[in-house]
Amino acid sequence: MNEELIGKVKLNYSYYKGTDLYSDGIIEDKMLEIAKTHENCEDVLAEDSRWPILYHFSTIRQNILEWFPFKKDAEVLEIGAGCGAVTGALLKNDLVVTCIELSKKRSMINAFRHKNYEKLEIIVGNFIDIEITKKYDYITLIGVLEYAKLYIENNDNPSIHFLKTIKEYLKEDGKLFIAIENKFGLKYWSGAKEDHTGILFDGIEGYTTNNNSAETFSKNELKSMMDEAGFHGIEFYYPYPDYKFPLHIYSDKRLPQIGDMVLDRYNYDQDKLSLFDEKSVYDNLIKSQMYDMFSNSFLIVAEKKTITKT
Repeated sequence: MNEELIGKVKLNYSYYKGTDLYSDGIIEDKMLEIAKTHENCEDVLAEDSRWPILYHFSTIRQNILEWFPFKKDAEVLEIGAGCGAVTGALLKNDLVVTCIELSKKRSMINAFRHKNYEKLEIIVGNFIDIEITKKYDYITLIGVLEYAKLYIENNDNPSIHFLKTIKEYLKEDGKLFIAIENKFGLKYWSGAKEDHTGILFDGIEGYTTNNNSAETFSKNELKSMMDEAGFHGIEFYYPYPDYKFPLHIYSDKRLPQIGDMVLDRYNYDQDKLSLFDEKSVYDNLIKSQMYDMFSNSFLIVAEKKTITKT
């Protein structure tokens, strides 16, 4: 069976190889049960705030894209859709959504969460194996680019190869969205473990301990990668405290002001040291016009081609 309908959502298994390559473990069975039995999955957080459930079911996740003025009925390709934490924001914006996701179980969770939306198709499989025959108005990589080297083999620079490949699936006036941690984010200096490896100062030191892990980048590295991949009109946004749970999204047109960085605790997945007062350092960075280099995360919006703006 290559297809399955869950409500109005089509699950496409044509490229699924029978094994989920990415999982949070047995808790995903609980998450699937929640998605099947709850109209609003976030309701469970009052009783169960374990990290995977908080991460996948909190509607705060949608803030990363919900604000953007998308064109109505435009087509979007969401690569690495996971359990659908951001999918809902796209559907609520009247977009026609195609998701690509490695995990069948996560795809089923996504489908049950959004079973009443007929504008959703979920393709289960590895992006590099899937035959994409159309071009999209928007493509999203939310927490995905950092894993490029784990899934793209035999390439000297898998991240740039990945970006160049994605660019071919955008319409001429299409836009790419990337959300990713900043390897020089202030939280890493102040005592947070690297999000993917769980090692203190790992990204700051250049990932010298594990070359087979996910890898994040600085603002300058990301800008250089986007330039080399041929993207234009590159705009950086700064989700605070990060792109996973963005309560505010700043931009180069409206950077944070002194006193805006007020959160004491926002690192919910791992224990965090406290080597200095982050709020005071943030204020000093803002005063010195250096906040953008130390933002914990980035949201990048880039255009396929140069577009004259009026």
